Amino acid sequence: MKKFLLGIIVALPLFSFSQNSTNQEEPHLKNLKQLTFGGDNAEAYFSFDSKKITFQSNNKKWGLKCDQIFMMDLKNPIKDSLGKTPLISTGLGRTTCSYYMPDNKHILFASTHLAAKECPADPPPSKRYLWAIYPEFDIFISDEKGNIAKQLTTEPGYDAEATVSPKGDKIVFTSTRNGDLDLYTMNIDGSDVKQITFGLGYDGGAFFSPDGKKLVFRASRPTGEEEIKDYKELLAKGLVAPTNMEIYTCNIDGSELKKITSLGKANWAPFYHPSGKKIIFSSNHHSAKGYDFQLFMINEDGSNLERITNNSLFNAFPMFSPDGKKLIFSSNRNNGGTRDTNLFIAEWKD
Repeated sequence: MKKFLLGIIVALPLFSFSQNSTNQEEPHLKNLKQLTFGGDNAEAYFSFDSKKITFQSNNKKWGLKCDQIFMMDLKNPIKDSLGKTPLISTGLGRTTCSYYMPDNKHILFASTHLAAKECPADPPPSKRYLWAIYPEFDIFISDEKGNIAKQLTTEPGYDAEATVSPKGDKIVFTSTRNGDLDLYTMNIDGSDVKQITFGLGYDGGAFFSPDGKKLVFRASRPTGEEEIKDYKELLAKGLVAPTNMEIYTCNIDGSELKKITSLGKANWAPFYHPSGKKIIFSSNHHSAKGYDFQLFMINEDGSNLERITNNSLFNAFPMFSPDGKKLIFSSNRNNGGTRDTNLFIAEWKD
């Protein structure tokens, strides 16, 4: 859900709501175009040359039972619900968190396909929203024809939410290999793995700053005996409750950890503005009911919070193109009264 999630994330499950566009002004988004037309589509990320995207989808019209990874050439996008883009993952198990490699020809993603051909079970019914942290997830690299080129992780436990530095030298990912959900970095070839966050709680959905020197991510920090007990008990069951998260930054070695937001509720799916001085993210902090997620932007020092989207009740997974000209994100707008979540792309205007 990086990010089916709330990115986010994990085998991040998506929120789906039936609210349609209210056609309110969104001055930063020009020439908005819809890229997918059915199912839950999310975590769309640009190739390094800004010409293609990779994303995950569970569109039943494509014969899918749970999330799989696809790619799309932005010069030749699908135009309606009958279209389909190339499958990158194996079609087995569940996948999440794909990202283009620097060569623009290979794609990174997490998958459970080595553990079982079937989709892993969804979280059990609960009065609160829960994500599953599947321990069967490992991180793989595939070419654009769906051929697995390399497996990057083999440690027991959850390994997912991987993204690549704009410098093309490092990967950041989330893992439970130490018993908690922490961030790790590794070289682009999978070597030199280093743990960089250590606080109790869920650290995930990390992305590099444009200069590759910093990370921005979402984190929960349970406090008090009851919160800590609840977090640990859920994690032992392979679950997490992503309803209280804030945005943090740190250097790529984990130093200078800073909490950027203190808004309450769920603040997640952050991504650096091309300037490297602002962060765009999804949040429901403004919502009385809790399920209205809009995109916001904030200065890196936590000042000047600005609302970016005003249409539909779910907007998340924003990413700026490497050339800084466009923004891609997921939204429930224009879904014809269904529960579909689709991809949208717009020209970005500061």
